Amino acid sequence: MKRISRAVLLATLGLSGVIQAEEKSYTATLVGHAWIPALSLLTPPADAPQDAWLSGKFIDATRNQVPMSRYGNTGALHGNRSTELATPFIGQPLQGLSGFAMEQDADGAFYVLTDNGFGSKANSPDAMLFFHRMAPNFDTGQVDVKETIYLRDPGAKIPFRIAYEGTESRYLTGADFDPESIQLVNDEIWIGEEFGPYLIRAGLDGTIRAVYPTQLNGATLKSPDNPSISALANVGSDWQVPRSGGFEGLALQPETGLLWAMLEKPLLDANGEPDGRDLNVMAFDPVAGEWTGEHFRFPLADGATAIGDFNFIDRDRALVIERDNGEGDPSLACQGDARPDCFPHPAKHKRVVLIDTSTLDENGRVARLGYVDLMAIADPDDKSRLDTQANRDLSAQFTFPFFTIENVVKVDDRHIMVANDNNLPGSTGRQLDAAADNEFILLDVADFLNAR
Repeated sequence: MKRISRAVLLATLGLSGVIQAEEKSYTATLVGHAWIPALSLLTPPADAPQDAWLSGKFIDATRNQVPMSRYGNTGALHGNRSTELATPFIGQPLQGLSGFAMEQDADGAFYVLTDNGFGSKANSPDAMLFFHRMAPNFDTGQVDVKETIYLRDPGAKIPFRIAYEGTESRYLTGADFDPESIQLVNDEIWIGEEFGPYLIRAGLDGTIRAVYPTQLNGATLKSPDNPSISALANVGSDWQVPRSGGFEGLALQPETGLLWAMLEKPLLDANGEPDGRDLNVMAFDPVAGEWTGEHFRFPLADGATAIGDFNFIDRDRALVIERDNGEGDPSLACQGDARPDCFPHPAKHKRVVLIDTSTLDENGRVARLGYVDLMAIADPDDKSRLDTQANRDLSAQFTFPFFTIENVVKVDDRHIMVANDNNLPGSTGRQLDAAADNEFILLDVADFLNAR
C-alpha cells in the first residue's frame, strides 16, 4: 500500500480529520427495484427444537407465547410508533438481511445473510441463524429465495455454551451470535460477527468448522456481549468494541485472497469514549486460519455514525455503506416533540462510499474517492415499486430512507446492488406506521465505479 505525501495530506484533511478534498458526489440511477414483504416467514427444519416454531417470544424481555399478539415498536429514538406487525411469529422471520457475498453462485444467485433476529442476545434466543441464496428479479420485482441454510454446530466447535446446547441438532440462535457480514471462499462460508466479535467459518451446509477471536496489534478485541465478559468487566481494558460495533463488514480481496473485516464503530478508549472517528479494518488469511497483522482505517465522514457493509470491486478499491441512525423522509421531520405523523430522526446520511485501500495517509487512513447518495437517486423511468410517505414531490426521484442499509455488491462494470436490513418488527422508513420491507435496488453508477 502506497502512502500519500505529507503535502497532499495537509491539503486534503478537513477539520474532522477525514480525507475529503478528492471526494466527489456521483449520480446514481435506479434501474431495478425488487422486494420481499416484511411478513415473510420460514418453516424451521424438521429436527429443530419445538421452541423455534414460535419466534420473538422475548422481544420485550418478558415471555409472550400468544402468536401475533404484540405490535412492533420503533423505539424511543424514532418516536415509539407502532409498525403494525405483531409478534411472536409462527415460524422464523426471513427478515434482517445484513450482508452480500462478493462472489455469486454458479446459477447467478447471491449469498445473503440474515442477522441475529431481533437485535440482542436477550431477545433472540428463539431466532435461528441462517444464510440464503437469493436471486432478485428486477423485471417482476420479486426475489427468488432459492435456498436457506441454517447454521448448526454438531461437532461442538464453538468454545462456549449455545442456547440449544442440549439438543442433538445444535442449531444456532441469536443468543449465540450476531452475524452481520458474509463471504464465499473456496466453497466455504465466512461470517463476520458482532458479539465476540468473531470470524465464523462454516461449510456450505451451514456446519460450523471454526470460530476465530479478533486480534489487533497482538491483543484480543472483545465487546460487552463476548461470552467471557461479566457485569464487573471494565470498559476500555476488558472490552474495547462498543455494543453493536463488531464486524459489520467483511470483504474478500481479489488476487490476495485475504478477508478484510471492518468494525462497525470506532473502538473505545480507556475512559469508555470513542477513540476518534476511524474504523479499524483487519486482514485475515482464510487459508492459514489466522490474522495477518495488516490493518488500515476507514474515516467516517461528518454526519455518519456507522457502516453497513463492505465489498471490494477490484484488488484495491472497495464499496462501503456509510449511514446515520435516522429513518424516514426528511420532509416529514418532526418540528419539536415526536408525534405519530412525523419522523423525529429522519434519514439524512445514507451513502455508498468508494475507497482506495492502496492509498493510506500517515495515520493509516484509506483515501475516499467519492460517494453516491442513497437519499437522492434518479428515477427517470419510474422503476420504483413502493410508495414513500413524504411531504415533497418525489417525481423522477427515488430515496432509500432506512435506518440500517447493510448490503452492497458490485454486479458488473456499471451496476451495484444495495439492500436494507429492515430490523423486523421495529423499523419503518417508507411509511410512518408500517414495518419496512426488505428491498433490493439495482443502481447504474458507471462513473462512480470508474473513479480513481
